[in-house]
Amino acid sequence: MTKQLTVAVVGATGAVGTKMMEQLIKRKFPIGHIKFLASARSAGKSIEFNGETYTIEEATPEAFEGVNVALFSAGGSVSAALAPEAAKRGAVVIDNTSHFRMDPEVPLVVPEVNRGDLAEHKGIIANPNCSTIQMVAALEPIRNAFGLTKVIVSTYQAVSGAGISAIQELKAQSENWDAGKDVEAKILPSGSDKRHYPIARNVIPQIDKFTDNGFTYEEMKMINETKKIMHAPELKVAATCVRVPVVSGHSESVYIEVEKEASIQEIFDVLRNAPGVVLQDDIATQTYPMPIYAEGEDATFVGRIRQDLDNSKGFHLWIVSDNLLKGAALNSIQIAEAMLEDNLL
Repeated sequence: MTKQLTVAVVGATGAVGTKMMEQLIKRKFPIGHIKFLASARSAGKSIEFNGETYTIEEATPEAFEGVNVALFSAGGSVSAALAPEAAKRGAVVIDNTSHFRMDPEVPLVVPEVNRGDLAEHKGIIANPNCSTIQMVAALEPIRNAFGLTKVIVSTYQAVSGAGISAIQELKAQSENWDAGKDVEAKILPSGSDKRHYPIARNVIPQIDKFTDNGFTYEEMKMINETKKIMHAPELKVAATCVRVPVVSGHSESVYIEVEKEASIQEIFDVLRNAPGVVLQDDIATQTYPMPIYAEGEDATFVGRIRQDLDNSKGFHLWIVSDNLLKGAALNSIQIAEAMLEDNLL
């Protein structure tokens, strides 16, 4: 008989939290009891899950008593305050914020890539950045087969990565453009930054705020997280992260350099057999990944694979995935599933 677990979801009403609940049901995660936790202002409200109505409880340290798995997606400050408290009470925390990702004591995990790191957890496991997850899922099988020395990525990221309010702003801006009305921007590129720009009919070359080195925090996340997940501090990684007027599904143009000589066919073969990856690459029929078709799908899609014209060890790839699924909620549930399978829960 499968072990029945007590699960807590923190931030269930957000874009990622909603998808987490859907994945728990879809994947038949063995839930014996579930509780939904939120701030004091949301406590007492009702939430529907799997045909039943639950009352949201206030997220306090004591609320995690008896919890086996705590799924966090309520912002970094909430995770910082409550994740250690949940872990202290015996829960395994799977945190979807950036707060713990670069903590050397916290595993940063994509199960298809570094599942073995789960055994090193000390109560908290971090879910990587959405753009990082899909990229490393596609690159790890290539790295295993041919080595990897350099990664240069440019992302085309959907507004859902900035939350439900960003989706609503895109829709409102689009409607106002069409109606000839003024277009207001309050959220993107970063709600906490000084200036905001419309995303409708636009492309914004900034996600999150800028750091002192000229890269944004989103770009530095991709750079640092890729090295940590792959256990490759020497790997050369550079990123440019761009927000585009797409609701869901992140796209990435990725240039890599491998250590061993490889042919296009060999790259195809490796990706065709990679877990969680779907190869979509047939230029004769104009077959390649696109976010509109990746939305709602679990896989990471890879196509437009080309060998560089000047470097025989250089390859170009186009990688697409649903950022709210594999990029967030699904990866979190897969972490929990892997821990259950490996007797870590």
